[in-house]
Amino acid sequence: MNLFLLNLLLAVIWASLWGSLTLLQLVFGFLVGFASLWFAQPLLGGPSLYYRRAWRIVRLILFFLYDLCMSSIRVAYDVLTPKDLSNPAILEMPLDVKSDIEILLVTNLISLTPGTLSLDVTPDRKTLIVHAMFADDPDAVIASLKSGMERMVKEVFES
Repeated sequence: MNLFLLNLLLAVIWASLWGSLTLLQLVFGFLVGFASLWFAQPLLGGPSLYYRRAWRIVRLILFFLYDLCMSSIRVAYDVLTPKDLSNPAILEMPLDVKSDIEILLVTNLISLTPGTLSLDVTPDRKTLIVHAMFADDPDAVIASLKSGMERMVKEVFES
């Protein structure tokens, strides 16, 4: 049984019962449906990957928002102060993610974060070329990207 589709159906039913198919009602209905399905797990065959994946997606979003804020502050500080603190470099980051969607998500999240930009993926899809604005220690930048963004994306898609 696809719990995500069932959850969407519950969200639409919730909004319909309230008489307004607004985005707010659909989101609230989705959350109520998620909680209902969580409590109904024993009836639906026990724990599902759906709940773990949902938690991992929320963690990835929160991590990205935190990283976005911290990077924005660092770039803004560098731009607004007279002293140039940046030390740009082009780095090669080995990829642990394999599928197209995982590579796409990692590259886009890195590009959306101020101070970093995904430039290319090698033809063998094993290395990501990244431009980093603050690359005083290139190995630390690569380790940070791998242990943060890439690890969390990988967790979202694993079983």
